[in-house]
Amino acid sequence: MTTHAMTTLPMSGARSTIARALDVLGRFPLPLLQLMFRLAVASVFLKAGLIKIRSWETTVQLFADEYKVPVLSPDFAATMAATFEIGCAMLLILGLGTRLATLPLLGMIVVIQTFVYPNAYAEHLTWASILLFLLTRGGGPWSLDKALGLEPEARR
Repeated sequence: MTTHAMTTLPMSGARSTIARALDVLGRFPLPLLQLMFRLAVASVFLKAGLIKIRSWETTVQLFADEYKVPVLSPDFAATMAATFEIGCAMLLILGLGTRLATLPLLGMIVVIQTFVYPNAYAEHLTWASILLFLLTRGGGPWSLDKALGLEPEARR
């Protein structure tokens, strides 16, 4: 049994207005938010992947000179990055394998933040937050995951 704190203060005009506003905001449809998150983060990674394949020699050179991902050869790191960026972005757009598609992208963010651009934490934190939301909540009812029965029913 859950107990809620009750206040003895009367509902003032300002408090009443705030309570109504919060009630309206609380009705924002979660499925729309999940779709918007999928499309927003997918667009970032899809664009990056397409830029990589558009100028492959330049991309491999960037991985050799600037990115310098440890352990992996520049060609292999560039191939992995472009594959995950494009492939996972497409899965997110479709809402297919949404939770699984977030994992390589989260891994990329950790590697980039740690080894390549450690001062870009604001951008990386934004992307990681969206991906963590999708990982923990799924692609939502407006996804192929839901249409194919790959997502469980929403908990109440």
